[in-house]
Amino acid sequence: MLLNPMSGPLRILVIEDDKAIRRGLVDALRFESFQVFEAGTAREGMDLAQSVDCHAVLLDLLFPGGDGLSILQKIRAARPTLPVLILTARGDEADRVKGLQLGADDYIVKPFSVRELMARIRAVLRRSPGRPLDITSLRFPAAALEADLLRRELRFDDGSREELSEKETELLRYLACNSQRAISREELLRSVWQIEARPGETRTIDMHVARLREKLCDDGDNPRILLTVRGKGYMLAADAVVSGEKS
Repeated sequence: MLLNPMSGPLRILVIEDDKAIRRGLVDALRFESFQVFEAGTAREGMDLAQSVDCHAVLLDLLFPGGDGLSILQKIRAARPTLPVLILTARGDEADRVKGLQLGADDYIVKPFSVRELMARIRAVLRRSPGRPLDITSLRFPAAALEADLLRRELRFDDGSREELSEKETELLRYLACNSQRAISREELLRSVWQIEARPGETRTIDMHVARLREKLCDDGDNPRILLTVRGKGYMLAADAVVSGEKS
């Protein structure tokens, strides 16, 4: 595992149109304890790059009816710090230079070994400014409390404590890792519960949020900690202080 087990595996998005190659990449990444999202078309790849919380993208350059470099440009516009590694059979210097100029973090020419690929992924994640935090605690000054994510408990300044469930802890951690944006219920289901949302299932998120707000002593009608962004989802208050270390 690349992260503390409490913070979950690193998540990689594979965008590759060749089914056999994609399956090989997915299997190799999962064997190395990554969580993997996969896309076989340019459109699906772009949709996933914008909707799922991943730590890096493996991107093929050639797609029927699409261009990997166009996907790269759109990813860079939407998520500037997300690491992208280009996978391609193109070995020409001009292609490599163009990909790097458009913001690719690395360029791997097929065929390549699994060992080389894993080494390159880890190297890119180590130097990426957007790589995840191994978050250990959250401080909410306005509410006079701290969430200890390692011990799974809330500690209030008056000395009282409240236990957190595993999912409540992971929900807080995920929101803290993405504190600059509202997170949809569908994304929370995929990334924290690791299930695809079906009609009615997003109520699971609302119920967990309601229980967590109760433990946080956060008014559901006028929350100060776990905020509702109408039409988008949930996010933590801007004054939340995150403690942790780079993974």
